[in-house]
Amino acid sequence: MFPIEKFRAIPTPFYFYDVELFRRTAQAALSEAQKYGYAIHYALKANASEKLLRLLSGMGFGADCVSGAEVQRAIGCGFSPQGIAFAGVGKRDDEICLGIDNRIFSFNCESEQELEVVNELAKAKGAAAQVALRINPNVDAHTHAHITTGLDENKFGINLWQLNDVAKKVRQMSNLKLVCIHFHIGSQITELEPFVELCAKVNELQEQLERIGVTVEHVNVGGGLGVDYEHPEEHSIPQFAAYFATLNRHIKLRKGQTLHCELGRSIVAQCGSLITKCLYVKELQKKNFVVVDAGMTDLIRPALYSAYHKIENITPQHANEKVYDVVGPICESSDVFDKHVALPQTQRGDLIAIRTAGAYGEVMASRYNLRQLPKAYFSDEV
Repeated sequence: MFPIEKFRAIPTPFYFYDVELFRRTAQAALSEAQKYGYAIHYALKANASEKLLRLLSGMGFGADCVSGAEVQRAIGCGFSPQGIAFAGVGKRDDEICLGIDNRIFSFNCESEQELEVVNELAKAKGAAAQVALRINPNVDAHTHAHITTGLDENKFGINLWQLNDVAKKVRQMSNLKLVCIHFHIGSQITELEPFVELCAKVNELQEQLERIGVTVEHVNVGGGLGVDYEHPEEHSIPQFAAYFATLNRHIKLRKGQTLHCELGRSIVAQCGSLITKCLYVKELQKKNFVVVDAGMTDLIRPALYSAYHKIENITPQHANEKVYDVVGPICESSDVFDKHVALPQTQRGDLIAIRTAGAYGEVMASRYNLRQLPKAYFSDEV
């Protein structure tokens, strides 16, 4: 899988992307969505690589953005503004103006005050902005607390008890057009039941809004479909067929309505690996350490979420197997990729692959300790 000899000439750490797997994954998602006439907006927050974005825009994906810079990146990489949904609980005025100027598909608005601001800015430009109401459905995604977004306690969206009043008020704002209702319950969801529950809530809320005379052309159920971090080879492409079939089975769309999804992790996670090098092996009485040259600055998920990534020694294998804590060089005790990892006996200079790192890896890298940002390399270029 990995071109080991070519890797030896590349300074570590770096991200390596399997472009063919990325294409196959994206096409699998698109094909399953198209069976039902659904639209996919790729979530740039997962990975904003220009090369990967251009591949997706060329395939006809829309974009899910959560900052003005992401909107600009999406447009620059060929996404149609009419396919851009702009979410986020704290949009700045200049970011909103960027969206208005480019006539994006929708601002996914998360509060009454935000709707008022978008209306005022659109009015000042003599324009009309399309908006979606992001509704907090109070659905438990059964995922990590830091990536749960659809509960009453979360900062995201319009709460259910506010919905009728907000929906009535938005219709009175002359420079807004309400085109969509939007939901997002969390990330790395590995069971389909939360999506079933979400569909039931969407059905209920559509009926509630219709009773006050509010109908929309589009329903956006967000993203959240998870991937298999433990078995990246066996499950390299997520179960898109089951995901979209579940939505189709349980959601009740009105005539002419289009369903939208915002997938990110499930499209890009498995195609990326963080490649790092063993600097030192520390063998102590109680445990052994493999100290690598990548750190939490390159991949923060294990430190931030206690997230698991499969770790492999990809150097031609040595004899015997030992158990190590795999750690980085950052001056923080949380700079640990995993503990009690069984690897072939590892030595200085061995190349280590940290798998399923295509999503929320490179895009979250930092320069803490004045470290350089990791570079990216692609399988069709190495």
